[in-house]
Parts: sequence; C-alpha cells; structure tokens
Amino acid sequence: MGGTEQDSVDQHVARWAAFWKDEPAFAPEVEGALVRMSYIQREAKRADAAAFAEAQELTFEDYKTLHVLMVQPWPIEATPAQLAEAANVTRAAMTSRLDRLVAAELVTRENDATDRRRVLIRPTAAGRALWNKYIFEGMARDQRLLRALSHEELVQLNALLRKVLLDLES
Repeated sequence: MGGTEQDSVDQHVARWAAFWKDEPAFAPEVEGALVRMSYIQREAKRADAAAFAEAQELTFEDYKTLHVLMVQPWPIEATPAQLAEAANVTRAAMTSRLDRLVAAELVTRENDATDRRRVLIRPTAAGRALWNKYIFEGMARDQRLLRALSHEELVQLNALLRKVLLDLES
C-alpha cells in the first residue's frame, strides 16, 4: 500500500492487518487479491442483472439457458437433460425455461427422428440473433469492468491468474 492510490479494499486489508498485527498467518496481499477478485465478479453480476432488468425480450435465466445451448459441445442441438446439467439447474427448472423459450420462438423442441423418446432442443434464427445481441452487450460490459488495464496488463493478469488456477487444478 506504499505511495499508491488506495481503494476500498486497501482500507479493509488495513483494518485486518491492524487486528492481526502479531499474526504471521495473515497475508495482506492474499486478502487483498481475493477480495478484489470477488468485488470485480460481484460488479460483473450486478451489471448483468441491471441489463436484464431492463430487457424486454427475456430474463437472465432464459438468456443463460439460450447461452448454454449456443456454446454447448454438441453440434447444433442438445437434450433438456444435457442443458439442465450444463446450466446447473434441475430438469424441472429447465423444462419451465424451455417452455418460455419455445413460446417466444427462440428454440424448438422436437422428438429425435432416430429415437422418438429423445427430445432435441435447437436454437431458432431469432434465438441466435437475440443471443448475439446479448452476448456482445455482455462483452462490452466486461470490457468496461477492466478498462483501467492496458492490453499488456490484461495479458499479465491472465498469466498470473492462469498460474494460480493451474496450481488449484493440479
């Protein structure tokens, strides 16, 4: 914290550092990094929630369902069970989301021609267009969150975070 502009996390870390002044286990740099990452994620979620609160076409949950369908690893379709798993929701929740998306003509729900017991969900052209609209708006929001960093700093930040994640994944 020496000589540079301070943010609200610096104040938080300073309070804890004063409280734990005789405790070598307290690492102010770790506390600061984790709280800042958490704050950035919280701001990203708030920005998304605000954008979808104003959206007329679909809810954030329905967008997430459409997003999972658009980026899923299957060719151009998925089953409701696959989507529920990928979205980390129950199958019942996925069914109600899909009902809304089908009613809005953003996806189709059809029986598989080779196995009538299997239902396939596919995005419509309108669904793809709406997903494109919201994905690019989301990218712009994300870029605004990190606009204080240069391209080189973003590369460096990614390298450091990758190093941490690789250690966690090992």
